[in-house]
Amino acid sequence: MHAPRPAAPESASASTRALSRRGVLTAVGALGLGGLLTACGSDGDSDSDGGSATNSSAGEGTWRFRDDRGTTAEADRTPKRLVAFVGAAAALHDLGIECTGVFGPTKLENGEPDPRAGGIDVDKVTILGNIYPQFNVERYAGLRPDLLIAQMTEPPALWYVPEESAEKIESLAPSVGILTAKSSLTHVIGRFAELAKSLGADLTADPVTSAEERFKSASAALRRAAGAARAKGRSGLKVMAVAASADILYVAAPDAFTDLRFYESLGVEFVTPSKTGTGGFWQELSWENADTYEADLILVDNRDGNLQPAELKKTRPTWARLPAVRADRTFPWAVEERYSHAGYAPRIEQLAATLRQSEPVTS
Repeated sequence: MHAPRPAAPESASASTRALSRRGVLTAVGALGLGGLLTACGSDGDSDSDGGSATNSSAGEGTWRFRDDRGTTAEADRTPKRLVAFVGAAAALHDLGIECTGVFGPTKLENGEPDPRAGGIDVDKVTILGNIYPQFNVERYAGLRPDLLIAQMTEPPALWYVPEESAEKIESLAPSVGILTAKSSLTHVIGRFAELAKSLGADLTADPVTSAEERFKSASAALRRAAGAARAKGRSGLKVMAVAASADILYVAAPDAFTDLRFYESLGVEFVTPSKTGTGGFWQELSWENADTYEADLILVDNRDGNLQPAELKKTRPTWARLPAVRADRTFPWAVEERYSHAGYAPRIEQLAATLRQSEPVTS
């Protein structure tokens, strides 16, 4: 799957957990339509990856899209039967494009939509697998897919497409991979918008333009809040992003995660680990060394299978002693938010509000 999983859901197999906690951890992040990219670039990062020169919009004739592997997907007509990783499907949904099938975390155990599904009606799509490495290849073939869409953290592997069946899956339809790690958030959002446009989306529709405006406004607010935060106390506010498992506290390298990189470009000051493991995403700390870094705010990976602040405070003394924890300054970090303006605008607003309301708690 090549996903940044510090921990696997309890329902996952032992082999999946092993992959999730080590190999899978080495791959994440959270990583254009010129107008969107230009509009957003003034508020933050401006990396430009991938290629769009060969992309063609929906309409008569051959459809083409050059993805972030450098591969051009082609079809003799605009693809209609789309199958995508749920986060990619959610981003496309925000832009007016619906998928026939999805794979990845779509429903919670109680049957409710997983937050990563965004606005998708999870009862109206075919779910090919809800956890890694589930992917029903026969059901996928039965959908007669025109196009497979997924994110990537370590190209050319497609997010949540099982390695053991990837060749068979990718032989059934053209595929598109969008790089979402170690990239610019505005660029990634722009790439999904470009893909959606090629598939027939109207990017001038009110919901799309309203979401873009909200994103721009939220980004400006975060820039102001970050500026004010730097003036607080003697050294401003330091933010640390982490994920927690039973044995290890993972400290995120902000430059490796698309969202954190964007926040940093707007002035948010993050703790940067002194060294990281394979892939450059995390530094692994034993719980005895969980106090290696101090921060005024801590963002905690809120994905299923990771330990959350309430449990950590009860069971990990070194966590409970951290200044930010003592001051109740821990907040959820949505590592797998969908890459759209509609997906990220609320996250940015929440972070801006948190910075405005916080004061330094470290010496």
